[in-house]
Amino acid sequence: MDIEINDATKKAIFNLIRSEISEELGLQIKIKPSTDDSIFEEKFGAFVTLHTHGNLRGCIGYIIGYLPLRDTIKELSKLAAFRDPRFPPLTVDEYNDIDIEVSILSPIEKLDTIDKIEIGKHGLIIKKGFRSGLLLPQVATENRWNKEQFLSHTCLKAGLDPDAWKDKDADIQYFTAYVFGEKDIH
Repeated sequence: MDIEINDATKKAIFNLIRSEISEELGLQIKIKPSTDDSIFEEKFGAFVTLHTHGNLRGCIGYIIGYLPLRDTIKELSKLAAFRDPRFPPLTVDEYNDIDIEVSILSPIEKLDTIDKIEIGKHGLIIKKGFRSGLLLPQVATENRWNKEQFLSHTCLKAGLDPDAWKDKDADIQYFTAYVFGEKDIH
């Protein structure tokens, strides 16, 4: 998937996220997001990631697009801020400190050989039995992992042995993601 989003649309996405979070917090911030771009009607898998002071603060996503992107972003904004089970709900005091990152996903494909994995370009999903784990493309880059390390950490995310990706019954899938951060918008 080669998706391109202009800066005005990226800004609208971030305004939509901030609007949803500030409304949930009961803040009187007036942000009027414009969602006129046709991409808001498309159905994409997506993730909304929040950081505070460089640390992960929440990340929730859908790997498959069930809803128009506008509705997906609204829902994920609240989930990442208030429902990520790894963190307490975001507070009013933290609102101004959040940095937002959005990942829009391509359709998921089965990976038949690890030679196809491009670090920084592909995200991974590993399923085995009732367990599954997903890591976005930027995770491997941020941690300077090679392909094998990326596969192993995706297994660990699924609660599997780090070498489970080598098992014949492991289902490995991959995807690309168009990733952009709020602080990259000028």
